[in-house]
Amino acid sequence: MSTSHPSIPSAVRVLLMSLLLSVIAACGDKPAASAGGPPPPAEVGIVTVAPTRIALTTELPGRVEASRVAQVRARVPGIVLKRSFREGSEVKAGEILFRIDPAPLQATFSSTEAAVAKADANLAQATLKTQRYKPLVETNAISRQEYDDALTAQKQATADLATARATRQSAGLNLGYATVTAPIAGRIGRAQVTEGALVGQGEATPLATVQQIDPIFVNLTQSSTELLRLRRAMDSGKLQSAGQNAARVTLVTEDGQVYPQTGKLLFSDLTVDESSGAVTLRAEFSNPNRTLLPGMYVRARLEQAVNDAALTVPTQAVQRTTDGASVMVVGPDNKVAARPVKADTAQGNVWIVSAGLKPGDRVIVEGLQKAKPGATVKTVNWAGVTPPAGTAPLAPPAVASSASTVSTAPAPAPSAAAAPSKAN
Repeated sequence: MSTSHPSIPSAVRVLLMSLLLSVIAACGDKPAASAGGPPPPAEVGIVTVAPTRIALTTELPGRVEASRVAQVRARVPGIVLKRSFREGSEVKAGEILFRIDPAPLQATFSSTEAAVAKADANLAQATLKTQRYKPLVETNAISRQEYDDALTAQKQATADLATARATRQSAGLNLGYATVTAPIAGRIGRAQVTEGALVGQGEATPLATVQQIDPIFVNLTQSSTELLRLRRAMDSGKLQSAGQNAARVTLVTEDGQVYPQTGKLLFSDLTVDESSGAVTLRAEFSNPNRTLLPGMYVRARLEQAVNDAALTVPTQAVQRTTDGASVMVVGPDNKVAARPVKADTAQGNVWIVSAGLKPGDRVIVEGLQKAKPGATVKTVNWAGVTPPAGTAPLAPPAVASSASTVSTAPAPAPSAAAAPSKAN
């Protein structure tokens, strides 16, 4: 008898049945996995909006200018004999800078002294003659005309003496001008003449320039449009003036460094430049290390007004599109909503929001890519906020504190979804 063996088609059928059962088992696992509930809500970092006192700073271009400038000139003609200063050094008021040959001036002064002596002698003679004629005219020993002539000669001699003395004084001044001194204290530039140069021939020859650069001025320009907008805001009560003495000015030099000394605003010009439409403001800075030099270009940050209840959000929280600016806010139910805002003024690393937000609103700063309108999120307080200089937080309103408490609580939707999974 022959032994029976399983046919090949039967083995194939067994293998196919095994594969089919594996596929069915895998498909049966998917509903079990999906029964675990929806994914947890995305976590986002938020800030709670609160009123803040903030100083509004305007950045303006400016040029550095010496506080005092004096051109040293030759006031008398002559040959320069000596230069007595080192170019670029600090000089004191009255310090000798140049010496001009005094010989011709000394000769002129000596001549005027002689003229004074001569006029003095003539006056003495005329006075003596008048004194002698007075008793004679009273006795009619001489005519009245002769006495009057003597009086006139005495008066003329007096005038001649005054003229001679004035001429001597002028000659003395010119002799003193042969020694050229610094009119002000400051830093002197390069000498514009050398020893041996003939100066003062028909004009006051410039010799050097002395500039006082401590303190030093910075001339700033601000558009009249911006100035008008600022003043209208202050007139309406939206902003408070920082005050002329309270307005601080900080400088940023050409290399991007912040100048360590804080300046003060001196004045704002009363006229608008017709060509540029700008108003000139002047600030004064201490310059002990002579870091600032006349002619340097700088940018000044000027505190011009104060907002006592500004609402601010970090710059990265504001999204801008063709429709305008908007932020993502988290409602009491932890759902995300887009909110259009008006944020036209940047102050440091924050935007000042003038419309669209109120105290207590929770604004998303971090995780914006995960926050979609209508989605439920888990909120955490954002720790990266740094208030700009000149800000001071005000007492937060009650709604702000309650909103902060709500932001730290977990979202209710995930816990509700987790309960059925535990029951199963």
